[in-house]
Amino acid sequence: MLATKVQPDATRVESKQPSLEPTWQTVVWDDPVNLMSYVSYVFQTHFGFDADHAEQLMLQVHHRGKAVVAEGSRETMEMHVEAMHSYGLWATVQQAGGS
Repeated sequence: MLATKVQPDATRVESKQPSLEPTWQTVVWDDPVNLMSYVSYVFQTHFGFDADHAEQLMLQVHHRGKAVVAEGSRETMEMHVEAMHSYGLWATVQQAGGS
């Protein structure tokens, strides 16, 4: 009886390595100054969210005190935070998985 050795397929390369770069988030916080309609407007204007999604996020900010409005690279999230500040909203950057 001859043993047949099966060679692995050399053309199949699977690279399912997790990204070494962490994901960051832009968090918008509730404040006593801005109207809820204005917060929705900012989310629509800056992020391009439709009215329903912007309102859901605004209500999360209002009722829970904060909402994650974007995820991505740290640099991009820092740009979003600066934009939120320019609109007069309170926002911070946090690493994904943070509270």
